[in-house]
Amino acid sequence: MAKKHYVIVGAGLAGAVLARELVGRLPCQITILEGKTHIGGHCYTERDPATQILLHKYGPHIFNTNREDVWDYVNRFARFHPFVNRVKAKIDKGIFSFPINLHTINQFFGKAFNPSEAREFITSIADKTIGTPSNFEEQALQMIGHDLYGAFFYGYTKKQWGHEPRELPASLIKRIPIRFNYNDSYYDKAFQGIPEDGYTEMIRNILDHKRITVLLDTAFVSRGAVTDADHLFFTGPLDAYFDFKLGRLGYRTVEFERIDASGDLQGCAVLNFPGMEVPYTRIHEHKHFAPWEEHDKTVSFKEFSRETTANDLPYYPKRLPPDVELAKKYTALAASEQATSFLGRLGTYRYLNMDEVIAESLDFAALFTNCVTQKKVLPVFPRSESELFG
Repeated sequence: MAKKHYVIVGAGLAGAVLARELVGRLPCQITILEGKTHIGGHCYTERDPATQILLHKYGPHIFNTNREDVWDYVNRFARFHPFVNRVKAKIDKGIFSFPINLHTINQFFGKAFNPSEAREFITSIADKTIGTPSNFEEQALQMIGHDLYGAFFYGYTKKQWGHEPRELPASLIKRIPIRFNYNDSYYDKAFQGIPEDGYTEMIRNILDHKRITVLLDTAFVSRGAVTDADHLFFTGPLDAYFDFKLGRLGYRTVEFERIDASGDLQGCAVLNFPGMEVPYTRIHEHKHFAPWEEHDKTVSFKEFSRETTANDLPYYPKRLPPDVELAKKYTALAASEQATSFLGRLGTYRYLNMDEVIAESLDFAALFTNCVTQKKVLPVFPRSESELFG
């Protein structure tokens, strides 16, 4: 089989894993075009020059997964330390564990429930007037009632997404567990950790192959400009690929305000601020993401969420009904593109965690290889339209 030249747009997790897998499976040369001046996408980490604290430049990233093959994969390229993300929430009644667990319930209501008593109590205060929840607010009220919803979810959600919670899909809150035990880990996954030297070093190791070339500070212009590619893999924003000709998909972006201090600012990695009286959603203190290190000083960031403009980095796909309809139109356009595939969070307009991005790139590389060797039609997306937008 003659050696092919594949071009991948984006040197984040999706593009890096795909590149490494393809060169391991097929006789190909890969060029990665990255518009930023660094690899790693939003997982990028760097040492702060002033303190040597490892900073998560685009916000906190804690790797968590139930897929053992994905966990084994990342451990090939980095040494991971176990890390449990124990988020706290500061409200007018005090500081509480979050997600809501047995400790949160007992502390908030001044009770001493055991698990079965707490479950019965939450059932008694849940809003029973709601049948099938049609939005985020109804889903929350049906699950936990008005008091907990008002204290922990209403303000945070409105600040995070820029909409009243009743305007958001019910599926959003299903990402947040409610526990009737004292498990205060934010993630309920079998494998959880952070790479000792950061995600940038891990991705650099993934890309360390003689048949992979990475071109930084190199923006993708158009498919027509990439004339020497036998196939193009696009991991950037789906609407940007088509120069936004049908309109812009809705995203939220974030801004960070740095706080420098001595010692320890808040005693934990992430402290949420659900109340509307505070303009930011949370503060993350980055030395707590590497408890195996010691630092006399500390660096924290207030995180502000807002609507994405044309000059902003897109973070979170909103996926409101008009966005989903527009995304479907873009996927129809994508299906007519020649020798081009789309993947990753931005390329498929989905909220994907790191492990899900890696899993899809692994699976997509296997699928693409099979189609090449069997001379089948090459895949455009890693999932069907119903799976992308179901």
